[in-house]
This record gives sequence, C-alpha cells and structure tokens, in this order.
Amino acid sequence: MPDIAYLNGKWSPIASATVSVEDRGFQFGDGVYELIRTYNGKIFHIDEHIQRLYQSARQIQLAPRETAATLCQVIRQGCVKSGYPDVKIYIQITRGAAPRVHSFPKGCRPTVVMTFRKFDPVPDPIRKKGVSVITVDDIRWNWCNVKSLNLLPNVLAREQAVRAGAYDALFVQNGWVWEGAGSNFFAVFGKKVVTPPAGNRILSGITREVVIAQAKQQGISVQEKKISLTTLSHADEIFLTGTTVELLPVIRLNGEKVGTGKPGPVTRRLYRIFQDAL
Repeated sequence: MPDIAYLNGKWSPIASATVSVEDRGFQFGDGVYELIRTYNGKIFHIDEHIQRLYQSARQIQLAPRETAATLCQVIRQGCVKSGYPDVKIYIQITRGAAPRVHSFPKGCRPTVVMTFRKFDPVPDPIRKKGVSVITVDDIRWNWCNVKSLNLLPNVLAREQAVRAGAYDALFVQNGWVWEGAGSNFFAVFGKKVVTPPAGNRILSGITREVVIAQAKQQGISVQEKKISLTTLSHADEIFLTGTTVELLPVIRLNGEKVGTGKPGPVTRRLYRIFQDAL
C-alpha cells in the first residue's frame, strides 16, 4: 500500500479516502496545508514545517484537535507505511464539514488529511541546464504568509507560465517582485545574494530559510530586501527555492537571458552546500 492517505485517524489507499461535499475546504478553501518531503527516509525539517502549519491555522482562527506532536507521529508512521525512501507528504487541515454558511459553524470538527506518495525530484538535465520564468501581476490577497488552500491565483499564474514554455511565474505588485507561484526566489548581484523579506507578501519557505542560514554560515552575504523588476532584470544569477525544487537555477526571465544564460557559480555553490548538509 505505497500511495496512502490518512483521513481523521484512518489509513487507506489514496483512491479510497473521501471527504464530505460539505467540507469547508471544498466549499470555501477554508483551511491550510503543508508540503514536506523526505531524503532517504529522513524527514526534512519536520518541526519547522509543522510549526508553520499551526501558525497558518492560528491566523485563520482554525484550531486542530491534534497536537503538533501527534501530527509528527502520524507523518512518521505514514512514511514507514508508504515504503518509499523519498516521500512527498501533503497535509491539509480544514475547518470541517457543515451546512454551507460563510460564518464559522459551531461544533464543527476540523478535517485532517495527509497523503503519502513517492517523491520524484527535478530531473538532473533540467537542474543542470536551468529553467526560465515569467512575471505576472500579483492578484493574491494580503496574507500571502498564510499557507491557505486558496491557491487559484497561483494556479492561474503557473498555467500562464506553462503556456509560455516557462517553469514558474514570479508575482509582481507595483513594480516589486515577491515570489514564485510555487517557490521563493533569490537574485545574485556580484557576490551578494538578495531575496525579498519575510512578511505578509511572501510565504517564507522552509528551504528559503535553510538556504539563508547556510549561506550566512559560509560567509556569503545575504540581504532580505525588496527587489524591483527593473533591478531583477540586471541580476547576474537568479534561483528558485522550495521543497520540491530545492535550489533551481533560472537562466531566462521573461525570455531574456539571466547573466551568462547558464547556472551561475553562487547558485551552484549554494546547491552543493545544501546537498552536503542533508
């Protein structure tokens, strides 16, 4: 039973796991989620991921009945049950099932869903060559730091990127570039690494935070500050970070070459540092 689901305390094959049509996650996107992966059976920064999940839940006034320790225990059980050395774990918590009404229903039990699938990394040829990205208008709400189920702007942005032959789309608001539809991003100017600051305009990824910490430990200058689209277009290097992409070099921005048009030395070094620390 490799591809499995956990739904409110019960394990099953993913295809057998179902939630109510009145679940508020389905009706309103009233919930939060988290994505975690493993490396050869080792769960990547599980405590930080679960901490962020509960922080997102608090911001939308959602109180899971399960403690963080309980969820961590279930995640470890699921990884063992799946049997995969590299597992992709999605966790979703909604406010639960109740007759449709916008205000919070009383006595509604939150729904907890986890799925465990084989993790497929970015293929080596893509990583070695690098990817292209486009920019799109940022039409998201003002709490981008909440990892909510309301991902329609991200879905539309990613589809626009796919149709343009790009890997991801970067959100731009009032001339400032914030993050990707499914990733954070960093830019390199000379030997300085810059990334937009944590706050309500980005979802600060766990991988993002790990990369910042590792870079500083190695004496690499990292600044968290806003980056304009004009400034970004003159970057020597750009790379994406995220649970699924790790560190992924960007070689084209809106069809224009980034730097030399090849993965740069700072990006390559940071990726080696990241891999060596796993």
